[in-house]
Amino acid sequence: MTGVARLAADLIACRSENPPGDTRDCAELVRDRLAALGLRADVAGESTERANVVANGLSADLLLCGHLDVVPALGETWSFDPFGGEVRDGYVLGRGATDMKGGCAALIAAVAEAIERGRDIGHIGLAFVCDEETGGGGIEYLLREKMLCPCDCLIAEPTPAGAPCIGQKGLFRARFHFTGEPGHASLYPARGVSAVMEAVALIEHVRRLHERVHDPGPELAPVIADSERVLEAAFDAPGIGSVLRRISYNPGRIEGGEKANIVAERCELELDLRLPWGCDPALVATDLRAHASRAEMECMSASAPSCTPPSARIVSRIAAAVEAVRGVPAVPIVQWAASDARALRLANFPTVEYGPGELARIHAIDERVPVAALEEAVAIFGRLIDAYA
Repeated sequence: MTGVARLAADLIACRSENPPGDTRDCAELVRDRLAALGLRADVAGESTERANVVANGLSADLLLCGHLDVVPALGETWSFDPFGGEVRDGYVLGRGATDMKGGCAALIAAVAEAIERGRDIGHIGLAFVCDEETGGGGIEYLLREKMLCPCDCLIAEPTPAGAPCIGQKGLFRARFHFTGEPGHASLYPARGVSAVMEAVALIEHVRRLHERVHDPGPELAPVIADSERVLEAAFDAPGIGSVLRRISYNPGRIEGGEKANIVAERCELELDLRLPWGCDPALVATDLRAHASRAEMECMSASAPSCTPPSARIVSRIAAAVEAVRGVPAVPIVQWAASDARALRLANFPTVEYGPGELARIHAIDERVPVAALEEAVAIFGRLIDAYA
């Protein structure tokens, strides 16, 4: 078994489901591994449980970044223990194998190999954060506490092989509290206003918003065209690439009503929208408020799409590393989901994502990562480190 596979398996065995988001065991393992390499690593966070690990955060030209938290796993439907840390048939198995303890292990292994080659890694920073899955107490904490200085950044999030990710769609997440006019169910809809149906009407409006195709502008148009092809190939789903030019939406939670024979007075809806380039979050918020006149809207998170310029140094260097290892040109893409890259770009870190994993198994049962993908990532990250060390 290779060292990177064993390290990934050990990280998986350190349970760090979020919620609740307790990463102490993972953080201690990472700190110990870095200390064994001669690196001083600090553990810090908003609480003892929310443990982030940072090394060389204030002296880096290149920051290597990952998150230690994972989404919850309901073990009844898995064919193996999601926290067993098992390596079998060429795969590391378990929750977080792809998203993204495999990537974290590959970063640490690449740094270890660079040190063995005699590289000076004094200007290579590392940050492993406690909370990416729910978006609090991780990278934002390190930025707020000034434990990191702006520099080029690589996040080892899973990406399609050969396709560094240079941008992410925007995000608008909101909770709506609808108020209706209760009455006897036998007279609805002639009498009364159903808060549940008001929520349904908003969902139907968002479905119509999804039909609009947005223009990303001339600079990003070719990147998005490449991204559409890569996305469709990665998921073996023709047409799925259109999400990069449209608002994608998920009514993730809806709860309301009192009884079946009462017109609903209350309903709560949580809505998640991912915004394409050319779509303004402020205009989306205004539009949703206008179409939910019987609701109070609570904005939980809002951000515009972000992108590191294709001409940036970090983009050309990760592309060169990918090509050197894989033997074919890299294809920079933008992504359909959100990550810590957004917060880093806002803080003036030119940021890309590249890492190992099986995209279709992100947040799914029987998550795994191929050992060969981990080893390839170590080689690519090593090339990138050499470009900065």
